[in-house]
Amino acid sequence: MSIIHKTTMSPTKLELLTPWLPQQPWYAAAPRPPELSRVGGFRLDDPEGEVGIEFMVVRDDAGDRPAWYHVPLT
Repeated sequence: MSIIHKTTMSPTKLELLTPWLPQQPWYAAAPRPPELSRVGGFRLDDPEGEVGIEFMVVRDDAGDRPAWYHVPLT
């Protein structure tokens, strides 16, 4: 079980994903920059609590229709 720390990141994870996402070959191209919102996710930690991977599900409203992405963050 992971320990949840109340922290503030600057830039936020969504701010980091916004310029990165359009550079990926699987990104559903939109006519404008991504408009991301977090819609879910979970985190996996190693048994020793040293490292972990966070998985975020984000919604992009930049295109004609919303697109969802499942993004791993390490």
